[in-house]
Amino acid sequence: MSWPSTKYFNTAAPQQVLEDNFNVAPTTSVYAVRAREGQRSLATLRWGLVPFWAKDLKIGSRMINARSETVADKPAFRRAFGKRRCLIPADGFYEWAKVDGQKAKQPYFIYRPDEEPLVFAGLWERWISKDEEGKDLPDTDPVDSCTILTVAANNTMKPVHDRMPVMIPPNAWDEWLDPQSDLGVVGSLLVPAPEALLQMHPVSTAVNRVQNKGSELTNPVKRDTP
Repeated sequence: MSWPSTKYFNTAAPQQVLEDNFNVAPTTSVYAVRAREGQRSLATLRWGLVPFWAKDLKIGSRMINARSETVADKPAFRRAFGKRRCLIPADGFYEWAKVDGQKAKQPYFIYRPDEEPLVFAGLWERWISKDEEGKDLPDTDPVDSCTILTVAANNTMKPVHDRMPVMIPPNAWDEWLDPQSDLGVVGSLLVPAPEALLQMHPVSTAVNRVQNKGSELTNPVKRDTP
């Protein structure tokens, strides 16, 4: 993810500025837009939601995504869905498609053809380190983390994957961010993106190595290249 425009989201600059990273891995930091009393802010959150009741941070690596169909009921996400929703901007995202006759999958970069950012539906949670009895330890820094909601893929995505991130359109940002919003209305936003919103192309398998982070990872290739 490159630097998101604060004017685009009507926020102030974040306290922490992240280096450009076009290959974000679980448990690393991402930008997220949150709102409090109607005012938006741009924060940096750990990708992989850590529930407030977790004993440690390890669970976050398994919580990078949340299925929209069950998010209102799952203990790990239920509280965040009710009151702690966020927007997670991205230049695009990767998915890996099976290739007939090959063990290795072909990575694809998915993005908007108009080069506008994708804005994913996210949830965030605050975790504080706990003692052996499960009580919050005083004088420890909290960890704010997030997850991205997913839904069944639209026809554009189906050739590559059966799931896709939920994307929130600008006219629904306030509704999504407002902790007072009716959850029935919020739930109605959890739908596949319009098919024309996205396009994709194959990219190099260099994206399979997390140490590679440059924008060249998003460049199209005619076929798999190392």
